[in-house]
Amino acid sequence: MTRHTQTPAQSPTGSSGLRSPLRRLLFAGIAAAFTLPLLPFNANAADVNTTGLAVTDDVVQVGILHSVTGTMAISETGSVQAEKLAIKQINEMGGVLGRKIEFIQEDGASDWPTFAEKAKKLLVNDKVAAVFGCWTSASRKAVLPVFEQYNGMLYYPTFYEGLEESPNVIYTGQEATQQIIAGIDWVVKTKGAKTFYLLGSDYIWPRTSNKIARKHIEKLGLKVVGEEYYPLGHTQFNSVINKIRLRKPDVIYAIVVGGSNVAFYKQLKAAGIDMTKEKPALLTISVTEDEIRGIGGENIVGAYAAMKYFQSLPNDNNQAFVKAFKEMWGKDIVIGDVTQAAYLGPWLWKAAVEKAGSFDIDKVREASPGIELTTAPEGYVRIHKNHHLWSKTRIGLAKPDGQYEVVYETKELMEPDPFPEGYQ
Repeated sequence: MTRHTQTPAQSPTGSSGLRSPLRRLLFAGIAAAFTLPLLPFNANAADVNTTGLAVTDDVVQVGILHSVTGTMAISETGSVQAEKLAIKQINEMGGVLGRKIEFIQEDGASDWPTFAEKAKKLLVNDKVAAVFGCWTSASRKAVLPVFEQYNGMLYYPTFYEGLEESPNVIYTGQEATQQIIAGIDWVVKTKGAKTFYLLGSDYIWPRTSNKIARKHIEKLGLKVVGEEYYPLGHTQFNSVINKIRLRKPDVIYAIVVGGSNVAFYKQLKAAGIDMTKEKPALLTISVTEDEIRGIGGENIVGAYAAMKYFQSLPNDNNQAFVKAFKEMWGKDIVIGDVTQAAYLGPWLWKAAVEKAGSFDIDKVREASPGIELTTAPEGYVRIHKNHHLWSKTRIGLAKPDGQYEVVYETKELMEPDPFPEGYQ
């Protein structure tokens, strides 16, 4: 277990107080997003915490629960870094209801029972006011009964398959209609795709996502010519690559996660499949800049990704975020979709707590729908009553330098619909 207290030291952008452009942007955006309660920020703990959470007159404790070891560490480390950056910045602004945030970090170790065990520890023993964590759907499904039983609040950052809506989760990533369906529509329209080969890691998110993808492909009158799954950590993809070469799909639809991506894309290139050519196009919903750092940009150049955020977004919010992130974690660090969604969690929680005027879970839950963040690196987000976020869908083209070039984005925010009719 690691216990850290963030202190209002020098800001990640190199200035103190509210002088930095990032902190001015964040403060102004959050202040505009909701009306703060008429409650003194130094209100007695008993007034803002009636359920025995780890809140004092000076400090509030939260949990960070991600895999920093095992096959998922390649994907989840960025989420930890983003949450710590957000907590640091919030503390430098004065904290939440006048209290500095301390975090207790636990390692899910890429093991779903471990996630459930650590979630229970954070809620029951540590009595944290919120948890920012999980990456895979398997880890989320493992902890969900714990959060619902002990009435905790989880801020979950990963794009996922949908088909879930919990009062104890705020989903800061995208659900299927915002990513899978929109991405397939794009590749069909722009690439004239008629045949697809579905590939994924063997757990709930890839399987359910591909189930939704298959239904949508078939609704469009198109064809799935193959579908394969491999265990997390799998590194031998030559067999399925041979099948792909034989069946010649227009699109390889890849949902491989974690460290397996390194082997898959290197072997794909070694087999002579050139993703810079029109066919087969490769469309992924699982490879962010974080994974490309391990894969190597030269091994995935030409692939497309359907997500809501890419590090290359040119807006002012994102430029300030990327600058702060690199100053805190190193100039060579990269930022992917889930990392950005993880960064939103502490800010959305802060907004809900201060709107509610309380750390109590039930009050924070009630205050959450309608919370908006105008300073999100992706541009703008708003919490829907179903606890998912309104957001845009973007398509990125992988470049040799490991970044994505945005080649498409929806004009309007997409309303989250975790239970789309006809896809369940």
